[in-house]
Amino acid sequence: MAGEPQADCLFCKIVSGDVPATVVRETETVVAFRDINPQAPTHILVIPRVHHPDAASLAAAEPVIAADLLREAGEIAAAEKIDGSGYRIVFNTGSGAGQTVFHAHAHLLGGRGLQWPPG
Repeated sequence: MAGEPQADCLFCKIVSGDVPATVVRETETVVAFRDINPQAPTHILVIPRVHHPDAASLAAAEPVIAADLLREAGEIAAAEKIDGSGYRIVFNTGSGAGQTVFHAHAHLLGGRGLQWPPG
């Protein structure tokens, strides 16, 4: 059921503390941690504590939490000192777009030039 923790979800296990992660920020609604396979000098995943399979379903079901996730990404960018040089917030949706964990999450990327269009 959407919103409820899923036993087979890696990110639900990180939220519960059953799987370790390098957490950089936690709030009532989100957890942010460093990506284990960084694609930029700063690469942090920002995830909602509630389980939804992708960003669109999160926004449809819980728009306040979706907004919290974006706000926290901006706060983390400032804390990581990449807000002045620029950063990117990416949501991959579906396996064809590179989504490998089907729990909504944003990639916060920065610390190097980010060309457009992205890969």
